[in-house]
Amino acid sequence: MRTIILAVTALALMLPTAAPAADAKRKVPYLASIQASRARMRTGPGRTYPASWLYQRSGLPVRVIAVLKEWRKVEDPDGTTGWMQGNLLSDVRTAIVRGTQPIEMRERPSVAGKLMWRAAPGVVGRVSACADGWCRFDVMGQAAYVETGGLWGVEAGEVLP
Repeated sequence: MRTIILAVTALALMLPTAAPAADAKRKVPYLASIQASRARMRTGPGRTYPASWLYQRSGLPVRVIAVLKEWRKVEDPDGTTGWMQGNLLSDVRTAIVRGTQPIEMRERPSVAGKLMWRAAPGVVGRVSACADGWCRFDVMGQAAYVETGGLWGVEAGEVLP
């Protein structure tokens, strides 16, 4: 009985630290997205630092530029930087349409592909299947290919499965 209790206790102690330890070893910078529907950006890595911004848009892409314990220093699409708790972020890759004009969403990754939709500046969607300057961009179930030059949240030349 004592062995079982010790084993369960040891397992419980290992589980909470497994994800943050792995995340803390990730090479920065890397791209992520805001997971929470309300996320505070702070001026420093702790709850005692004042909040500088309140994000109310889950899915917004961010670039993680530093890691300190459970805190992540992030940069948003407008270039604002600050600290967020790591549990407010997700590895789900998203991007936001940048610029002043809508971008074309095509049936296949080519300018010759059939035009399916247009996504307005500020639209956020999930990205996948990135290669050769194109990504599959999914906006609430409407998915097609877009050129990566019109997105923030995908690095130039990045390849995603």
